[in-house]
Amino acid sequence: MDYKALAQQTAQEILGYYQDTPGWKVIKNSKKITVFSKASKKFHGNLYRVEGMIPESTSKLSDFLFKPENRVTWDKALKMYNIVLKIDSDTFICHTITQSFAMGSISPRDFIDLVSLKHYEGNMDVISATSVDFPAYPPSSSYIRGYNHACGYICLPVQENPAYSKLVMFVQTEMRGKLAPSIIEATMPSNLVSFMLNVKDGIKTQKIPSRHGYHHNGHSSFLKKK
Repeated sequence: MDYKALAQQTAQEILGYYQDTPGWKVIKNSKKITVFSKASKKFHGNLYRVEGMIPESTSKLSDFLFKPENRVTWDKALKMYNIVLKIDSDTFICHTITQSFAMGSISPRDFIDLVSLKHYEGNMDVISATSVDFPAYPPSSSYIRGYNHACGYICLPVQENPAYSKLVMFVQTEMRGKLAPSIIEATMPSNLVSFMLNVKDGIKTQKIPSRHGYHHNGHSSFLKKK
C-alpha cells in the first residue's frame, strides 16, 4: 500500500471537513470547548468537530499531539499507544488500545491507524489519521477492532495572541461490536471535551520539568488486562 499517498489524501479530507461549514449542529458547550456533529458520509454514525483554545504556540502544540512517546501519560482515554511502523519523520502506523467508557458499557477497543503530520501555509499544521489493515497486527480475541475513518487535528495560530492556538479536532470512529448507536451518541460529546482538557493539562505538565528525569515507557502491564 502507498501509505504516503493515503496520508496525503486523509489530510486533504480533514482540511475539507474544516472548510465545510454548513450543517454542523452544536451538541455540547463546556469549559470553553464546543462540540459539533453532523452525519458522517463514511459510515452510519456521526462526524464530530471539537474546537478549543490551547495556551501554546501552534508548532509546539502539533509536536505535542503528534509525538507518541508520552501519549498515554496525558491522554486518559488510552491504555496503550505504540508505533508499529515508522514510514518517515512525519508518518507512522500505530497500534492503540482504549480504556473502557461509559461506566464499562463500552469495552476497550484497539485500532491500527496511519498517522501523519503536514505543514501548510499560514503556520497551520494538520495531523491526520485513518485506520489501515496491517497484517503484522491482526485483530485479536482480547479486543474489538475499531475503525477510524478520516480523523485528526488542525492547529492554527491565534493572530491576536501567538502564545495561543486554536485546536479543531475531527472524529468519526466506528466502534464496531454490538453497541447501540444511542450509547455512543450519549457518551461521545463528554469524551471529546475530556480529551481537549487532557491536552490542556498535558501541555501544562510538559512545561514543568520532571524531577524523575524520565517516564516509564513500557506499558507492558496494560497488555495483560482483558
